[in-house]
Amino acid sequence: MMRVTRLMIAAFLVASVALAGCNTVSGFGKDLEHLGGKIDNAAS
Repeated sequence: MMRVTRLMIAAFLVASVALAGCNTVSGFGKDLEHLGGKIDNAAS
């Protein structure tokens, strides 16, 4: 049970940092889209 709690806390912290890096939810979407493009280009 303790492991699940630690995992949830870690996931929350990662999500918080990711959302703090952009000003809005739409900004987060643009960041993800940009990342997807980089991954797509790297795979080509």
